[in-house]
Amino acid sequence: MTTSGTDIRTPRLDLLPLGTEHAAEMAGVLADPALHHFIGGAPYTPDALAARYRRLVAGSPDPEVTWLNWVVLLRGESRLTGTVQATLSAANGTAEIAWVVGTPWQGRGIAKEAAAALVTWLTAYPVRGITAHIHPDHHASAAVARAAGLAPTPDRQDGEVRWEFVCP
Repeated sequence: MTTSGTDIRTPRLDLLPLGTEHAAEMAGVLADPALHHFIGGAPYTPDALAARYRRLVAGSPDPEVTWLNWVVLLRGESRLTGTVQATLSAANGTAEIAWVVGTPWQGRGIAKEAAAALVTWLTAYPVRGITAHIHPDHHASAAVARAAGLAPTPDRQDGEVRWEFVCP
């Protein structure tokens, strides 16, 4: 399964299936080194991001895992502002989600709106639960997770708090 042709629309946003054609604009969106404070690494060059997007679009090499990736378009500005993603595991019936919004667009509710839309979309899948892993000091991401309906658990993975949404 891919996200090909699967747009998700919210009042302000279009979540568009990730494509290599998004790499040049997204390299600028994600260029602030501060975005990597909690997740590590450094911003990608446009060419490196295009290579990464080619791998993501090709899909997981594990047939039990499905990668779903979208870019976040802020319609009112006709600008890409970030990404959301979900990794579906057939083995345990769960989806692990993540999001990032470029620094110039933070604090405007874009991540909350995009993550909530993703969770709503995923609940239509046969997943038993949705998880996210968030650094304990990343209060903005914790607020996004809470707004999307996830709750923190006592579990940790690589020092990050495991957040969960139990599907009805």
